[in-house]
Amino acid sequence: MQRKQARENAFMLIFESVCKSDETAEEIFSKATELRGLEYDQYVTDVFFGAYENAALLDEKMDKHLKGWKKERISPVSLATLRLGCYEMLFMEDIPAKVSINEAVELSKKYDDEKSYSFVNGVLNAVANEINANEK
Repeated sequence: MQRKQARENAFMLIFESVCKSDETAEEIFSKATELRGLEYDQYVTDVFFGAYENAALLDEKMDKHLKGWKKERISPVSLATLRLGCYEMLFMEDIPAKVSINEAVELSKKYDDEKSYSFVNGVLNAVANEINANEK
């Protein structure tokens, strides 16, 4: 599976976890892969379960950069996209931040309203800048 497709599949699982907060990660993953036939590889598994387990940390990282927004007002699609981008930047050292940001923006353009991608871009760039400043 190509990384672009794997990232989109991981995004779909993260989105489901945002919308189905009463289900465990294992239930969401099982239903998506067994019942709907969602393809997965190691990247999809690592990113979905990692983002699920670290959702509070990811939200904390992005909350600092929401400038006039509260997490509760963010669409589920944008929240899933932000969690995916933040997870990659924080935990996947082999993926450059600019790639994580660009791919998250592309997912936002595909699945969210036409104005959301600039919001996603701004928040993820601010998170990337914070990460870079902390590494120095």
